[in-house]
Amino acid sequence: MVDAKYSLEHGDVLFARSGATAGKTFIYTDDIGPAIFAGYCIRFQFNKERALPQFVYFYTKTNRYRAWVQSMQRPSGQPNINKEEFKSFTIPLPKVDAQYALVSEMQAAHKARQGKLAEANALLAGLDGYLLTKLSLAPPKGNDQQVFASRLVQVRSTGRLNADYFHPERVFAIREQESREKVRAERLTDAANFVRESVPASVSENYVGLANVQSNTGELVASDEDAKGTCFRFAENDVLFARLRPYLNKVHRAERSGVCSTEFHVIRIRPEKEDEILPEYLATVLRSSLVLVQTRHMMTGNTHPRLANDDVVNLVVPFPELSVQQAITSEVARRREEARRLRREAEANWEVAKARFEEKLLGGAV
Repeated sequence: MVDAKYSLEHGDVLFARSGATAGKTFIYTDDIGPAIFAGYCIRFQFNKERALPQFVYFYTKTNRYRAWVQSMQRPSGQPNINKEEFKSFTIPLPKVDAQYALVSEMQAAHKARQGKLAEANALLAGLDGYLLTKLSLAPPKGNDQQVFASRLVQVRSTGRLNADYFHPERVFAIREQESREKVRAERLTDAANFVRESVPASVSENYVGLANVQSNTGELVASDEDAKGTCFRFAENDVLFARLRPYLNKVHRAERSGVCSTEFHVIRIRPEKEDEILPEYLATVLRSSLVLVQTRHMMTGNTHPRLANDDVVNLVVPFPELSVQQAITSEVARRREEARRLRREAEANWEVAKARFEEKLLGGAV
């Protein structure tokens, strides 16, 4: 039973007090659904006749607030800002009517930003339908069947005893590939090598963690995850395939060399296959529903489901002729460039809106 005092209420503003996220904020609204707040957060509730929660939240996006957070960082150890320090931070409070006006402008700018980001994500996530059409493959059909059979010879040949491995959804996705004459279905291990070059973590190298790879698009995004312990080294055009929680569909084609979390499989096209398989195509198809329905039934572990090394090598992947791969990767490049343009525009407009908010507030325009 959850203590009611930890339940969030509409308009609560959460401040992260420790770790790499110290100082970050979040505003809770009813449309999110019932929720409680984590122990590393401090919850503030405001007298709405004096301070609108949305106004306080948007104020924490200003340069003045960011500078204060940086000034509060401890010289050593884990970053931490305690409750009393947050309470001591002063916020200019214009009249509530002026707060409403500022909030309205920021909400409109935030909505526009989210719209552009959603458009960018849809461009890349929508590649699955394009890919399947180009390969003349039918999309996998959802199948929640609980009872199914498999021949003993199949069980013996795979050495697998877990029933889900033989689920019809996975089997049909593989058969769909194998039934097409113009598509060569291969096990991933026959097309690529799995590179496990372990190196010590280094802050000076390009680091890619799980949080840096966006689900379904493969785009790199900013995160607070730092390189720690041991990493895997990767080269340009290697494909990073997340083995932890594979249903999140985090697959990235490296645009430059670096190091990554050991929760990635580093996949490199075999030298003898380099004239037959394009790296961008491999990354795109590994993000596809054809592969996703396979990994869904190959995961092991309940708390932290992952793909075992022996399983990921047996993923079945469709490889068409090179001209088809080139057409697909050209479309991927076009959509990726357009998506990145939309993201740059969204962020630039958002920065302008935040600067205008701060100027109006601190410059006395309200």
